[in-house]
Amino acid sequence: MNTNLAYQDCPAEELIGGKFVAMSPRPSVNHNHVSFNIARIFADYLKGKRCTPFADGVDLYLTDEDRFIPDMMVVCDPDKVKADGVYGAPDLVVEVLSPSTAQYDRGRKMRVYAQCGVREYWIVSPGDRTVEQYLLEEGQFTLSATYGLELEAILNKMTQEERDAIPTEFKCSLFDDLIIQVADIFERVV
Repeated sequence: MNTNLAYQDCPAEELIGGKFVAMSPRPSVNHNHVSFNIARIFADYLKGKRCTPFADGVDLYLTDEDRFIPDMMVVCDPDKVKADGVYGAPDLVVEVLSPSTAQYDRGRKMRVYAQCGVREYWIVSPGDRTVEQYLLEEGQFTLSATYGLELEAILNKMTQEERDAIPTEFKCSLFDDLIIQVADIFERVV
């Protein structure tokens, strides 16, 4: 038996509404691909810029009852970044849905993100291959758009006109010149 604590699995926990909630101990391959792809898109774009992307694993302190670990976030105020996490609302938060966490991502976490001033929130479903883009308006999130990657079988049943009408790219509201390809988010998803 390995007694070295550095090699033991410690499940990550979030503080949600004052209660500790264990996160999925082992995210699926698709969850990992999507999270990595989104973090890579923002890391490449933000290289040398003021805003900083953070991949999964960084604590986000928002209220006395809420400490989350988003799948990805972008912080444009360097004063919010401390050695042990981010304190205060990021500018963008991305949550990649898992069966065990979807109710929190669409419920309390979404409400707290809005109340604390997160400007843009994405809920990404690897299974459905969709990105829901929410923008903060008067203290609440409003669904701006949903972007999806259609399966080949569905595309084959569509006319060319229907296929041409499907958006294949979108912009993050924070950056006018960042165009995100939907296919890049779901690259290698099986």
